[in-house]
Amino acid sequence: MASEKDVLDTSTGKPLVAADQNGQNAVEDFVDPWNVHTSSMKGVDYDKLINKFGCSAIDDSLIERFKRVAKVEEVHPLLRRGVFFSHRDLHVILDCVEKGQKFYLYTGHCPSSDAMHLGHLIPFLFTKWLQEVFDVPLIIQITDDEKYYWKSLSLEKVKEMAVENIKDIIAMDFHQDKTFIFRNLEYMGQSIGFQETLARIKKQDTFHENRSHFGFSDSDCMAKLLFPYNQAVPSFSSAFPHIFKGKTDVPCLIPCGIDQDLYFRMARDVAPRIEFLKPSLMHSKLFPALQGANSKMSASDPNSAIFLTDTHEEIKEKINKYAYSGDRDTVKEHQEKGGDCSVDIPFQYLTYFEENDEELEKIRQDYSSGAMLSGKIKKILIEKLTRVVLDHQTRKKSITEDIVRGFMTPRQLVIDF
Repeated sequence: MASEKDVLDTSTGKPLVAADQNGQNAVEDFVDPWNVHTSSMKGVDYDKLINKFGCSAIDDSLIERFKRVAKVEEVHPLLRRGVFFSHRDLHVILDCVEKGQKFYLYTGHCPSSDAMHLGHLIPFLFTKWLQEVFDVPLIIQITDDEKYYWKSLSLEKVKEMAVENIKDIIAMDFHQDKTFIFRNLEYMGQSIGFQETLARIKKQDTFHENRSHFGFSDSDCMAKLLFPYNQAVPSFSSAFPHIFKGKTDVPCLIPCGIDQDLYFRMARDVAPRIEFLKPSLMHSKLFPALQGANSKMSASDPNSAIFLTDTHEEIKEKINKYAYSGDRDTVKEHQEKGGDCSVDIPFQYLTYFEENDEELEKIRQDYSSGAMLSGKIKKILIEKLTRVVLDHQTRKKSITEDIVRGFMTPRQLVIDF
């Protein structure tokens, strides 16, 4: 809970700026589902965030065990490069795999606009790889109710955005026979299993605990106070009897951004009280805005984001005009001292989308040494992102309403439980 000396965020009631021992305001990193604040152009200090949140780092030994258990020679670039950097009880999932037991994946998305942006892709790209490696079912929750509660949008507009975003997700080539996608506002009222699980969770969490977890204020609508339980429900297999045949003990692994951890801390707190398994998590770092890693990419600021509907010219203009650079003040100084990859947004984006480790390392060395100028690294990024976005657009064109309905129809998936 916030102390009297804390400066509170008006939307959550939680501290943005904590007071130091002398009572002076000292800026500190702040991350929750609705706000991300840091004063450093290098972004959030994730080592400190691990300690603050009480999660565990994904270290080299855990990655080596992951490779052995998954029987892969190398892990996904987003894992080996530390984009997915922390976890909760990942060892529990690896134990299950070693014993020949099944688990399921759960991730989600809040409709943010008519088009998703690059930052939205990250958990889905990694989740798709996990599904292929372990051959497990995937649950994707679309929290259209969250968007409606937090924004001044009509239900019709929220639904329209959700359907477009679902097409974007399907265009990432998920397996329809192993993947169930649902919108909260459509599915929750149809599923007895979902409603019963939701009732169990809400009964075990008190108003005090809700305020302590999420910091809602007296002016927040009641729907906001209740929404976190909707996001927690898919953590438990009891919510999907058509998939898990009524089993309540199927382990769940949730790949998500670290800003979503708050919901699942609550779910993990409640789980023992309702005799369910705690969900496991893998956290990704936050995808930075074009203007710098001190904020995350957001659909609410079009100039901070590369959208999956952008053209080549729009991508080129945004990168050249808005992408924060780690170069020096003059070409001469840059060639002498080199660029700073730790704050350079074009290089940061390439760590997400350049799959070749050797090529990425060469770019890092050339830019850091001053041999590569800012214009060149931006050009490389523009070409890379243009291919990513245009390829996605091509795949999305083939996604019909029938395909969407096929993913969203409650049904038994091909993996037997």
